[in-house]
Amino acid sequence: MHKRGGSGDGTADVAAVSALDEPTRGHLYDLICDAAVPIGRDEAANALGIPRKTAAFHLDKLAEVGLLEISFARRGGRRGPGAGRPSKFYHRAQRQIAVQIPARAYEMAGKLLADAVAESERTGDSALRCLSRGAAALGREIGAGSGATVADLMAVLRKHGYEPRLEDGTIVLANCPFHSLVRDHTAMVCGMNLDLIGGAIEGARCEGCHARLEPHDGYCCVRIDPAS
Repeated sequence: MHKRGGSGDGTADVAAVSALDEPTRGHLYDLICDAAVPIGRDEAANALGIPRKTAAFHLDKLAEVGLLEISFARRGGRRGPGAGRPSKFYHRAQRQIAVQIPARAYEMAGKLLADAVAESERTGDSALRCLSRGAAALGREIGAGSGATVADLMAVLRKHGYEPRLEDGTIVLANCPFHSLVRDHTAMVCGMNLDLIGGAIEGARCEGCHARLEPHDGYCCVRIDPAS
């Protein structure tokens, strides 16, 4: 079974997982993951009973999409004249891969919640107030550097999985990145989401835009009124 987990960057993660759909690459990836030490092309080819050139091609493709990392070493630790050129060895990359459709951001929520608890313990302030401040700060960071138009704001939100669209002059969000959490902790998570999006609007300097809570079935609980 292919080993995947954690979180990553949208399009690159899809490309990485798609690379594993090719059977030989999938088998090579599993071989590398199960090995205690980096594996060379000859070892990989012998293990799968395929030509060395085929193993090299697919191993390099896996490295190209970030699933494997490459190191170089001389076989047997030989050094000096006559030791030959270093060989390529492959090991699993530290990068974490996650593809969820529609997009979810549970790692982001987990970090915000953990930071809020830690700040509350440190300062004695309410964990909810700490969460609100942390979400707004992260939102400003997300929005900073983008343009200040409604289209720019929608691009930022799209990048973070919200699936924004304009309906009757209002930006509605067709996806909630915190969907499962909302079911059991509606007020807390929707409040966090509102602060996050409000911070993104502030960071993008999208003047006149205003985020508000307005839950609708099938949508994120936050809607955004653009500037007139």
